Amino acid sequence: MTQKEKLVLVGNGMAGVNAVEHLLKLAPDKYEVTIFGSEPHPNYNRILLSYVLSGDSKVEDIVIHPYEWYRNNHITLYTNQTVTGIDTAAQTVTSDKGVTVSYDKLILATGSNPFMIPMPGADKEGVMAYRTIRDCEIMMESAKKYKKAVVIGGGLLGLEAARGFLNLGMKVDVVHITDSIMDRQLDRTASKMLQAALEEQGINFLLAKQSAEIVGHKRVTGLKFKDGTMTEADLVVMAVGIRPNVELAKNSGVTCNPGIIVNDYMQTNVPNVYAVGECAMHRGVAYGLVAPLYEQGAVLAKHLAGVETGPYEGSVLYTKLKVSGVDVFSGGKFGDEEGTKAIRIHDEFTGVYKKVVIKDNKIVGAVLFGDTADGTRLMQMIREETDVSGMAKTAILTDSASGGGAASGVADMKDDAIICGCNGVTKGAICSAIKDQGLTSVEEVKNCTTASRSCGGCKPLVSDLLAFTLGSSYDKNAAKESICSCTEHTRDEVVEAIREKGLSHVREVMSVLDWKNEEGCSKCRPALNYYLGMISPETYKDDSTSRFVNERMHANIQKDGTYSVVPRIYGGVTNPTELKRIAEVAEQFNVPTVKFTGGQRLDLLGVKKEDLTAMWEALDMPSGYAYGKALRTVKTCVGDTFCRFGTGDSMAVGIELEKRFERLNAPAKVKLAVSGCPRNCAESGIKDLGIVSVDGGWELYAGGNGGVKVRVGELLTTVKTEQDIIEYTEAYLQYYRETGKYGERTSEWVHRLGIEHIRDVVENEEERKQLCDRIEQALAVTKDPWKQAIDSKKIQRDLYEVVELT
Repeated sequence: MTQKEKLVLVGNGMAGVNAVEHLLKLAPDKYEVTIFGSEPHPNYNRILLSYVLSGDSKVEDIVIHPYEWYRNNHITLYTNQTVTGIDTAAQTVTSDKGVTVSYDKLILATGSNPFMIPMPGADKEGVMAYRTIRDCEIMMESAKKYKKAVVIGGGLLGLEAARGFLNLGMKVDVVHITDSIMDRQLDRTASKMLQAALEEQGINFLLAKQSAEIVGHKRVTGLKFKDGTMTEADLVVMAVGIRPNVELAKNSGVTCNPGIIVNDYMQTNVPNVYAVGECAMHRGVAYGLVAPLYEQGAVLAKHLAGVETGPYEGSVLYTKLKVSGVDVFSGGKFGDEEGTKAIRIHDEFTGVYKKVVIKDNKIVGAVLFGDTADGTRLMQMIREETDVSGMAKTAILTDSASGGGAASGVADMKDDAIICGCNGVTKGAICSAIKDQGLTSVEEVKNCTTASRSCGGCKPLVSDLLAFTLGSSYDKNAAKESICSCTEHTRDEVVEAIREKGLSHVREVMSVLDWKNEEGCSKCRPALNYYLGMISPETYKDDSTSRFVNERMHANIQKDGTYSVVPRIYGGVTNPTELKRIAEVAEQFNVPTVKFTGGQRLDLLGVKKEDLTAMWEALDMPSGYAYGKALRTVKTCVGDTFCRFGTGDSMAVGIELEKRFERLNAPAKVKLAVSGCPRNCAESGIKDLGIVSVDGGWELYAGGNGGVKVRVGELLTTVKTEQDIIEYTEAYLQYYRETGKYGERTSEWVHRLGIEHIRDVVENEEERKQLCDRIEQALAVTKDPWKQAIDSKKIQRDLYEVVELT
């Protein structure tokens, strides 16, 4: 048996691990692989950190390669260890924990470091970068204590950080040195359109400002500019760029200027030492976008596998992503330079802007805002220097230019065209997987290749590739999306089987429907538990082991192992007696932090697990379900009770709604709001259901969302009375419960089903009555989980008592 060569990868990030993954597919038995990572996590998608910061995703949701992947591929992984020395003569690496490993081939994928502006006060407490999961955790901790954040840098990273702070309830300023945000990726028109969209979300921009000094004593209190003005700040985040992380390479005799110098096969000047990713400098360029890094990794993997490959000759830069819910794309040279002409489409009504720059009858650059469907095709034309002299110029921005719709559009792409920029998946890889693995749906392609697993922006192209590869046998409208990789069954098939076969518990569903993984997973088990309870509310016994830890404990676990307790405050309206009781309980249990939430409630943070049930009993208030896929809050303004503009009693309506639906389980969290007039102080337009008082009645807005994927609610219906509000809300929520996918917010559900369809259902008197009857059955059997835990010694013993090990 041939002895395997030893391959060591320094850096557990996206570029390096992707290269190793590619290498293992080409030559699975050639190398014994060891990977060192400085962070205490497996390989994760840094692009999606903003989703973690905003609370829309957890750390485990953005992991690309879980620990099982390393084990299954026999990779030795050292996390939380930084390689501090390389002996290039002995061919060994040594970590800061004293681990020494020998290598035959060494890949340096040390990435980059955030650039920190060397200004006075930059070393103060509260000044930080935004680059890692730990950075996200610090930001989230800060948001619990402080009110105002300032982000220096109006690029993608800075904007996503700002959006995250908004979601965390902080006010935020974005400071940028020029007068246009994302000026390296967008032209001025697209930049101003993006700025307007983000200002509507609540971000304040301070443009054409040069930072001069961070002020404050020990901790930052503000940022001073060179023009003499200043802005207050409790936290300053610098997102102004990155620098290749080359200290290790430089100390080991590897040539750097400023990145690690590599040739077209990613080789350094030292034998058997390679570099890939943001740390590498190729032909004078260090790339900071994921697609070029994956292109580098593909060449490196083939070279190490001994497979014939052409050289890496550099990349044409492009960006296709979502910035706080807005689709943007840019590629090539999109500025109005001498000798260029541009084709522009600017639709101010729909918020769509498209620009293609042409020079010498070739497309050299493009900017798309609001609709990026043409991005991949235009990028291919830029790369291939396609002659467009024979094309109708207005057709360049439509699929008609390719001569026959979406399928022919992807047919013209080369196999190495990157379809999924987030995960570096090419057309060839997707088509091969479809053929070889018999894939028939976007969900199956996602599970097999990771294409569309991140932001999901490439799903339409993946669907087009399925149509191109499978031909008439592929039905785009009937494409199945299984609820997880444990099964081929869709949500609708599972729900139908539960109803038809009378299935009554989670394991029975998995057994009868031939689950691939008989234990299920963290995605399907909670979903099955919800569907069973939704279908049979009166008879189903909830399976707490199939719930996430927060729902099982009925409190949100914090990073230090303590919990947060949020009692129910109906409609955000309380009284002195209740407030006094909360304060006394907080003192009794030494609660370190009490915070007002964005939903007009009080959050008691830092509670020990063993104190939870005693605290709940002392509070004598119902659970606020701040942890659950259920009704969270009903936000209200003061309405006509106090406000001179008010036309409706928003507080009374909000309290009635919250008391009616306070323990209602749903596919995802649900937030309501009631505004007493069209001034909309309760932000009803961005809630799952928003109610607004107008002359002569109330307007109901459905499917709003104030998170990363911001969505303004659509008018569902207008009603006359407060009783009508309750009835239509019952029908709307029950229809969502019955047709929504587990984990799907109403914003996604309304978009998927269409507001017209949902309106037809809830305005149909017979259907509305039936939905109201079914939600009544579900509400009739709900019980307050805090009260249940207080009354049950078994629950206290099983979940909340701390067992000391001796």
